[in-house]
Amino acid sequence: MNLLLIRLIIFAVLFFAGLKLYRMYREWKLEREDTTQAGSQGGQMVRCAWCQVHLPEDDALRDKGQWFCTADHRDKYLEERKHGD
Repeated sequence: MNLLLIRLIIFAVLFFAGLKLYRMYREWKLEREDTTQAGSQGGQMVRCAWCQVHLPEDDALRDKGQWFCTADHRDKYLEERKHGD
């Protein structure tokens, strides 16, 4: 009886250790996939100088060292800057 209880405890410990290792492996694999997907989509996020909205660098417009989400926002920003100077 005593030996059976010891075997049961050892089996339970090994089972939960294996389960924990499996979960760690699965999280590692998901994190690895997320980083490769983020890298494959490319580009960093930049902020529009006019409306402060973040967008991918590939979709943004750059003019005079500033990023813009649309040509309209670029024109408004440059117009305001011209009158401010």
